[in-house]
Amino acid sequence: MPIYEYMCGSCGHQMEALQKMSDAPLSDCPACCKSSLSKQISAAGFRLKGGGWYETDYKSGNKKNLAGDSGSSGKSESSASS
Repeated sequence: MPIYEYMCGSCGHQMEALQKMSDAPLSDCPACCKSSLSKQISAAGFRLKGGGWYETDYKSGNKKNLAGDSGSSGKSESSASS
């Protein structure tokens, strides 16, 4: 379930809510009890960083190129062909 950010137009209260995508947007502010909440646009909280499990975990055989090996594999190929 995604986390949505809301801000009250009346009192400026900011909050996050864990909701299903099919749920209706919240409208009542828990701080001032007015129905002036609006959804905010925010960055996604999911990010893939680093050398990468996505590069190595699902490959098989000689297709594995580990982080940091790309420079060394290019050198070994050029030295093997000369």
